[in-house]
Amino acid sequence: MKLLTIAIPCFNSAAYMEHCVNSLLPGGEEVDILIVDDGSEKDDTAAIADRLAAEHPGVVRCIHQKNGGHGAAVNTGIAHAQGKYFKVVDSDDWVDTEAYPKVLSFLRQVVAEEQELDMLISNYIYDKEGVTHKHVVRYDHALPKGRFFTWQEAKHFQVGQYILMHSVIYRTELLCQCGLKLPEHTFYVDNIYVYHPLPYVKTMYYLDVNLYHYYIGREDQSVNEQVMIRRIDQQIRVNRIMFDAYDLQTIEEKHLRRYMYRYMEIICVISSVLLLREGSKEKLQMKKDLWQYMKRQNPGQYRKIRWGMPLGFAMNLPGRIGRKICVWGYGLSQKIFGFN
Repeated sequence: MKLLTIAIPCFNSAAYMEHCVNSLLPGGEEVDILIVDDGSEKDDTAAIADRLAAEHPGVVRCIHQKNGGHGAAVNTGIAHAQGKYFKVVDSDDWVDTEAYPKVLSFLRQVVAEEQELDMLISNYIYDKEGVTHKHVVRYDHALPKGRFFTWQEAKHFQVGQYILMHSVIYRTELLCQCGLKLPEHTFYVDNIYVYHPLPYVKTMYYLDVNLYHYYIGREDQSVNEQVMIRRIDQQIRVNRIMFDAYDLQTIEEKHLRRYMYRYMEIICVISSVLLLREGSKEKLQMKKDLWQYMKRQNPGQYRKIRWGMPLGFAMNLPGRIGRKICVWGYGLSQKIFGFN
């Protein structure tokens, strides 16, 4: 068995995918680099993937499939993974040359010592185009360092400090056991990818290295705010799927329950703010419908997020002034934490 499978979902990624793969090749034969060509037709993605697989046999593999979106590509990666551990690296991102060997060395040690590890967490860098100072998301105030730990030892996560796809490596078998199946033809499923397995995670380790470079700068990028507003129906779909995934009131471990509530709060905030920013009568109704949906589906969970959590409460301040306060607060957070 390989040490680590790294799945790279690719869709018309010819301009940057090779840079991503090249950053992963120093892992050698311990790493299973799996390029998932998700129906690319507009450029040479398929040809580049085949060439890389031919140039690096035993290290790089390629799967070509009919277009199903980012979620379908991740599903394929999990289904075909050969590594004990699994990570997703998007084709326009890359890993750090200094941190990558440290992560592999640690995983190698975990396997050699037969340690139980469900989730490895590391830092990631917002590599935003045109920004000199790159914001690093770290977890040193929220998580213990240098040892294995459980949810009971997790502390308060600050806004902008949540565990995202960029920062997580899961045990492959856990992803299969938890029944993770991402929806097809849907953007923003990376949130489901991180959120859904959490109740199955028992042992964690925080490695304080800056592993993942998360590139932000392309105008057509899915996380571009204007693109997100145009695709707001996709964000709402993800919001609903995550809300329905668990009845958080029934999760016994209080630290895990608290973290998942706050994760849901953030997802609801993103959905609400994007609808408020657009501001049309139609979008304001969509926001109202989303919160009404959550109220119908799980009244207790809705009340906790809507009334018992500060950001959830703020997203529903009444009137035009209330909406302006919400949008202003979100914009301030963008400047402070450097996202999008």
